[in-house]
Amino acid sequence: MTEHPAEADIAIIGGGASGLAAAIFAAEHDPKRVLRIVIFEGAQRIGAKILVSGGGRCNVTNAEVTENDFWGSSRTIIRNVLRSFDVSRTIQWFQSLGVELAREESGKYFPVTNRAASVRDALVNGAIQRGCRILRGTRIENLLPASCGLRLTWSHGNQSCLARRVILATGGLALPKSGSDGAGLRWLRALGHTIIEPVPALVPLVLARENSIGGRFAEFSGVSFPCVARFVSHQDHVTYETRGPVLFTHFGVSGPAILDLSRHVTRELFLHRKPVEITIGHMNFETRDAAINFLQNQRLKHPRRQVATVLAELYPERFAHALAAELAPRRLCELRRDEMRMLGARMSALPLKVIGDRGFAAAEVTAGGVSLLEVNWRTLESQKVPGVHLCGEILDVDGRLGGFNFQWAWSSAFIAGRGAALALLAGQKSG
Repeated sequence: MTEHPAEADIAIIGGGASGLAAAIFAAEHDPKRVLRIVIFEGAQRIGAKILVSGGGRCNVTNAEVTENDFWGSSRTIIRNVLRSFDVSRTIQWFQSLGVELAREESGKYFPVTNRAASVRDALVNGAIQRGCRILRGTRIENLLPASCGLRLTWSHGNQSCLARRVILATGGLALPKSGSDGAGLRWLRALGHTIIEPVPALVPLVLARENSIGGRFAEFSGVSFPCVARFVSHQDHVTYETRGPVLFTHFGVSGPAILDLSRHVTRELFLHRKPVEITIGHMNFETRDAAINFLQNQRLKHPRRQVATVLAELYPERFAHALAAELAPRRLCELRRDEMRMLGARMSALPLKVIGDRGFAAAEVTAGGVSLLEVNWRTLESQKVPGVHLCGEILDVDGRLGGFNFQWAWSSAFIAGRGAALALLAGQKSG
């Protein structure tokens, strides 16, 4: 039976990417190893979310990361945090942990082993080698201010640990089977923090089944092709646009372009509780007029070609026939002007009616969390609860696909771990 400490200098709640990294960074800023650093992980299997990321390969970071790759309460704070521990430092840091990273043509960095376990194991071993304790299967149930710090309780309040400083790395609500149950958000809300309501992000979308082309998505389940996906928000009147493959499924749509767009759609669905419309268009045609010009040029060159044949050179055949619909057997020379306009509109912006999403169980990250305006970005210490530092997904920050959310984990963990350690060591010196 594991003996639990009654006291800790730094208690880290959550043994995922940001929690493990924060422990290592805290220890690295304590060269004499005088601080007692303890990681509390509710699951028996530590770093579960790391292991399933990137198809089991773990996309550690990206060649170019800026605040524009993220959404959240403050782009300025996101920029400051990212610059404090940037991509080059991340690569060097992983090398120091024994993990060599390889850059792919897309800009994504993966471990050269192509195994997410290499990243997880390096973080776990790095923490242990630096004197940090890892307590698995210890799910903290509450966090309460105490006279000499903060008290963590578990086992229905029968056990507790008094910590001088706490780093909350409990994540959001995405992938709950990994242990992300939103507990940290509930504690902080009770302690006075503003919580931007969490919604699933990087999540597939569910479409309405209708007689429209988009509503017949199940007919071309498994079909994928590059698209421009757009969503015009009625909430803030902004047009959001993403590019990349779109994948039709038995329930709706997925694929990189949809996943990157999803956080805006799920937010609107949450706020208004009614279906919203997105559009997908061929990458070659930014506008309806561009698609019409293409069709007109094709008509001049090949007037007797069928519409379905022309579209099959742009899209997978099943989708091409669905997109052509009643015009499929017609020859280009037979199309009326209004039919040309209708087909151009479908090619550049086919409407899809979104009625929901696949939920947190299918989401890669959480959009929402603790407002960045309520933390000191230099230490990521709470401005509401002194002694509590925050890192990772618990904060109102979410990035697009491509290693950006992991980069946020490393950068925010660096600031939180360093901030907690230096605050304690400065207090010892002054004392």
